[in-house]
Amino acid sequence: MLDRLILKHSHCLLSPLAIRLQRLGINANQLTLAGFLAGISALPLLGFEHYGAALVMIILNRLSDGLDGILARLDQPTDRGGFLDIVLDFLFYSAIPLGFALADPTRNALPAAVLIYSFIGTGCSFLAFAVIAAKRGLDSTAYPDKSFYYLGGLTEATETIAVFLLMCLWPAAFPVLAYGFAGLCLIATSLRIHAGWNQFTDR
Repeated sequence: MLDRLILKHSHCLLSPLAIRLQRLGINANQLTLAGFLAGISALPLLGFEHYGAALVMIILNRLSDGLDGILARLDQPTDRGGFLDIVLDFLFYSAIPLGFALADPTRNALPAAVLIYSFIGTGCSFLAFAVIAAKRGLDSTAYPDKSFYYLGGLTEATETIAVFLLMCLWPAAFPVLAYGFAGLCLIATSLRIHAGWNQFTDR
């Protein structure tokens, strides 16, 4: 829901840094991998209840995610890069609730499982829409710079990261935040299913 606004402003802020990275010989795929390593390191940090350090790793992951797209467009975006970016993003997203489950299985395991289940809904509806849209030659006017058809929704990357940061700042509230965000994700999934059903009418 907020991704378009964030992308618009972050591009202006991050472009000078992306240009510097390009001059240093760093490419988008390298930055994607580095960002993933930072993000996935939040998993053990959360498991050992180092919430402040995990928060920093989550922020670094998102900073890398913003920079790699700009860096790719400075060079030449590739299908390989787009594929790597989306796969590692989904692995990172699921790692955060898993980390909270490891930190306190008694309190957090069930809400973490429900949240990860809701991520399956948003992820598969998002990717299934993109696959059929590509088959039909559709382009996204809202996100024209993405590697594939990017279907927005109620719970996009910005909202997900905001909830992750709140969880790190207020770990005792993880169950409430997880259940609440899972509910929003399930609403988003329903809306995407509705959109796909209406968009992909038989020819």
